[in-house]
Amino acid sequence: MLKYIGKRLLLGIFTMFVLITVVFFGMKAMPGSPFSRDNKAIPAETLRALEEKYGLDKPVGEQYVVYLKNVVRGDFGVSISKKGQQVSEIIKLRMPVTAKLGVMAFAFSVFMGIVLGVLSALTKKRWVNSVITVFTTIGVSVPGFLLSLLMMVLLAVKLKLLPVVGLNTPQSYIMPVLALSFSPVSSITRLTRSSLRDVMSSDYITLARSKGTKEFWVVVKHGLKNALLPVVTYAGPLFAGMITGSLTTETLFSIPGIGKEFTNSISNRDYTLTMGLTILLGALVIIMALVSDLVAAIIDPRIKVDK
Repeated sequence: MLKYIGKRLLLGIFTMFVLITVVFFGMKAMPGSPFSRDNKAIPAETLRALEEKYGLDKPVGEQYVVYLKNVVRGDFGVSISKKGQQVSEIIKLRMPVTAKLGVMAFAFSVFMGIVLGVLSALTKKRWVNSVITVFTTIGVSVPGFLLSLLMMVLLAVKLKLLPVVGLNTPQSYIMPVLALSFSPVSSITRLTRSSLRDVMSSDYITLARSKGTKEFWVVVKHGLKNALLPVVTYAGPLFAGMITGSLTTETLFSIPGIGKEFTNSISNRDYTLTMGLTILLGALVIIMALVSDLVAAIIDPRIKVDK
């Protein structure tokens, strides 16, 4: 187990190195200057002074080496668009907002996805299965931003049931959570339904039933436990994505979280902030992928993680 974790961590470090390299040089290749606003030119002397202040006057290769050294020390630099603010401080300020929303959306997605998946796999009513199938098809087809706009028009503008800006009240979380959860609920429902149908036709399920075990325990103890393995694998990267925010959702609902900061940093060509947020997302995806593999091994001992 420890050997496997060590290998995955080394692979994760290499992956982060590749990610940082690609994003760093990709940002440098973008046209324009982070110091210009509204396409207005600034004096050459002012531009040189600003570039020297942020270390952008050096060759790109030297900037890259300096940035890697700083990252190793935990220094992500100073934001260019938010003068005087450390990238790490911006993350500490915005991360709790996004994390709270992400945890709520993740919990709702997993719970509803499993419930609908089990219902679809076990129901004998064709109309119930048909309704769930239509829902999941729409869920994986409709973009999140379109669902957000539809809810804003219907629930906020037309019916005036929910607030549309910020997260100031409990009701404010409803639309953002639904927008973030719609597609994951559909995916988890499809995974659970497909996996549970295969598991319930297995020989050990027939054996459990022949022993007189109640159907509820057959499903929960024997069927659902093994059927959830694909869901666990999917849930790791999903959690990382939700915990770091949705770019469009936070922008549309004016949520002051990581997702909105990421969108603004790209549009403002804020190299340091974009890099810091990219590293945060990449690290969470790698960590959660490892966690999901370990959880899958705990659920099913047949999965070997020591190789």
